[in-house]
Amino acid sequence: MVKKGGLGRGINSFIKDTNAVERLLRQDDEKELKSILIDDIVANEKQARKKFSEEALNELAKSIEEFGIIQPIVLRKTQDKYMIIAGERRYRAAKIAGLKEVPAVIKEISEQEADKISLIENVQRIDLNPIEEAIGYKNVIEQYNLTQEELAQALGKSRQYIGNTIRLLKLDERVMDFVYKGLLTPSHAKLLLAIKDKNQQYKEAKRIVRLGNTVKETTLIFKSPATVPNDIYKEQAIRDLSNLLGTKVSLKGKGKVKKIEIEYYSDEDLSRICEAILGSDE
Repeated sequence: MVKKGGLGRGINSFIKDTNAVERLLRQDDEKELKSILIDDIVANEKQARKKFSEEALNELAKSIEEFGIIQPIVLRKTQDKYMIIAGERRYRAAKIAGLKEVPAVIKEISEQEADKISLIENVQRIDLNPIEEAIGYKNVIEQYNLTQEELAQALGKSRQYIGNTIRLLKLDERVMDFVYKGLLTPSHAKLLLAIKDKNQQYKEAKRIVRLGNTVKETTLIFKSPATVPNDIYKEQAIRDLSNLLGTKVSLKGKGKVKKIEIEYYSDEDLSRICEAILGSDE
């Protein structure tokens, strides 16, 4: 971890400077292209992106097979390997294409400068999905000993946004995968965080994905009270009815007489619910 006063000093200003990466990568004394053995290249572990679209990589691999790598990979020499500064996607596609060597530019930059590039890419890339964004924020905060407030100010975002994004990493891994693939929105995920049991959280996530519930519908379902909180059958009945009718359903009453309460908000809404229960006349 880099303590404030080292690289951490002025890091907020650096994050704001979106041209910093280009300045570090464009050097007047740039060396000529070299062919580097692909087995001698390693990925940057500080990069937020951990997964890549298999389909997109295969498409790029086909292009590389036909035309080669047009834009060289940018590397930094470590002890006995070369670490990727920019171009991991090209590197992965080249491996799929079966290349033994790749064209590369070797940059003579310090570890701190490489860290800065990783820092910018971790938090400023617009194509990161919510999980990658959360990983990026978490890595930056831990590595540079920043507070959420400091990072938020540097990025021009609210502290609540940073905090809520990082909280996504507390989800069950299977649920995080749904978010990563775009099957669940961050808003859905934040609602699911209220479910502490990971298996139940995953079951709810699968139901949302299967039924295509909106965030509003999911909120209504989660707010529906069960007469006996620990009675999973009643909880499931409420969810199923809410899903079927598209509105809030509650179980009411004590003793022998109990009620199913169905909310509606207009005559048209009532007609829609009746049709859902009784079926269409057509």
